[in-house]
Amino acid sequence: QVQVVESGGGLVQPGGSLRLSCAASGSMFGLAVMGWYRQAPGNQRELVATITNVGNTNYADSVKGRFTISRDNAKNTMYLQMNSLKPEDTAVYYCKLTKFARDEYWGQGTQVTVSS
Repeated sequence: QVQVVESGGGLVQPGGSLRLSCAASGSMFGLAVMGWYRQAPGNQRELVATITNVGNTNYADSVKGRFTISRDNAKNTMYLQMNSLKPEDTAVYYCKLTKFARDEYWGQGTQVTVSS
């Protein structure tokens, strides 16, 4: 059974930085597509960024140039470096692992709050 666990959230001032981590258990992490999603109160969950097993990345327009997604297959871990944070980035951030283009596994989420 695959489990994914996010960490690294917290409270940060506007303009600050945070790095989120997503650790996955189980085998075949290196073949999985990984993604970060977020959900703010009253909003639907939205895509933040994805990274394929070979490192191809995709970003939401709202985070391009500020966020960087990466992965370390040797450590079964994915990261999201978030710079120049804005209050509108406040949300619960979720990690998703997708295997074989059909099996999806979500983490429990980590809260990011951007406020002065």
